[in-house]
Amino acid sequence: MVLLAGFSVMNPDPGLLFWTVIIFFILWFFLGRAAFRPIATALKTREDSIDSALKQAEVARQEMGNMKSENEKLLAQAREERAAILREANANKDAILSEARAKAKEDASKLIATAKVDIENQQKAAMTQVKNDVGNMALAIAEKIIRKQLANDPAQVQFANDLVKEVKL
Repeated sequence: MVLLAGFSVMNPDPGLLFWTVIIFFILWFFLGRAAFRPIATALKTREDSIDSALKQAEVARQEMGNMKSENEKLLAQAREERAAILREANANKDAILSEARAKAKEDASKLIATAKVDIENQQKAAMTQVKNDVGNMALAIAEKIIRKQLANDPAQVQFANDLVKEVKL
């Protein structure tokens, strides 16, 4: 215990203080070279990687925002195109229907006109046939009656001949 006999914490020895400071600075120098630089480099690398990751995340967030707005634009454009296609399809449908109706009316009118002409022609032919038949029957009846009455009378024969000349068929 002789060594600690004159030692006081409150009153340090200047030599001890000098050597303590020297040893502290030497230790600090070696620790700075051996430990502090790699730790500082590792911290700097870690900080750079975190900054890089944050920047990449921000870029990705911006790209996602851009992609989202582009997707919304594409969706809106697709909706507009779909609406335009539907409008065009409806217009085409209406045009086709009206064209079909007009064609059907035109065809019906042509059919009716053709039928009317055919009916008139058939009526005329039937009337002509009826007139001819009636005329032939009247002639046959008249001939029979006249033969019976005109058997010997020359004035009646002349009268019948005059009537035949007046009749126009």
